[in-house]
Amino acid sequence: MTQRWREHRASYRPAGETIDPRRFGVELVDERDAKAFVIRNHYSSSFVAARRSVGLWRSRGAVWAPELVGVAVFSVGIQPKAITRWCGRPPNEGIELGRFVLLDEVEANAETWFLRRAFAELRRELPEVRAVLAYSDPMPRADATGALTLPGHVGTIYQAHNGRYTGRSSRRTIFLRPSGGLVSGRAIGKIRGGERGGGPEVDRIVADGARRPRLCEDLSTWLAEVLAAPPFRALKHPGNHTYVWPLDGRRDTAATLAPQAGSYPKIVDTNPNNLTLETR
Repeated sequence: MTQRWREHRASYRPAGETIDPRRFGVELVDERDAKAFVIRNHYSSSFVAARRSVGLWRSRGAVWAPELVGVAVFSVGIQPKAITRWCGRPPNEGIELGRFVLLDEVEANAETWFLRRAFAELRRELPEVRAVLAYSDPMPRADATGALTLPGHVGTIYQAHNGRYTGRSSRRTIFLRPSGGLVSGRAIGKIRGGERGGGPEVDRIVADGARRPRLCEDLSTWLAEVLAAPPFRALKHPGNHTYVWPLDGRRDTAATLAPQAGSYPKIVDTNPNNLTLETR
């Protein structure tokens, strides 16, 4: 079974399906269109700092009239050191696969077909990029009522595309919204750093049930206070699974990647209710 998304709802395609390549195309997509597609359909309801976005296009009739049915977003990582750690390259020579989403109508074997061509597009667009890093979050998510909103992922499509499994990223504390969605590290960074775009992130947290910051209140202090209390939940996350690929086909690039960390993971982490609540 292969997972798909549409408007944040998961569904599954049966194994054994094959796409008709004559009805599909892969090419760059404008960031504005990619952002709208990802926010509308990806389970995170969020976008990333994109460097390039590649679209999977499908045409239904005899005349080529494509519509967007999938997006791969190659992005700047939140932690530039991650590229050096996992890819063994300077930050400018690596890139993250920050978002990858296909609609529920796309056949089950489309991921690897699309990903291979998206990598080729990326290589043409950014020849200085020599390696790709992807994360897979294995921790299930539940909303405030306990209803499962995200089943957790082990990176099945990355395994199918021969990604090198390089272990888990660092453990960290994450903050869940009442919906079960994540208060992203990027959002937290924007607020703490007073960056452009921090205001809308404050508004989102207030809309989730936090009090609004007082006039002249330090936003870092405000953020620490509201995230430590309901309706937000602080959880200890054991780390995402990581996968890397050499993009340029060179032996020296492959040699610098972090070593294989055992066999591919097959089971997601335990139910979030079994994870330790962060005490403060």
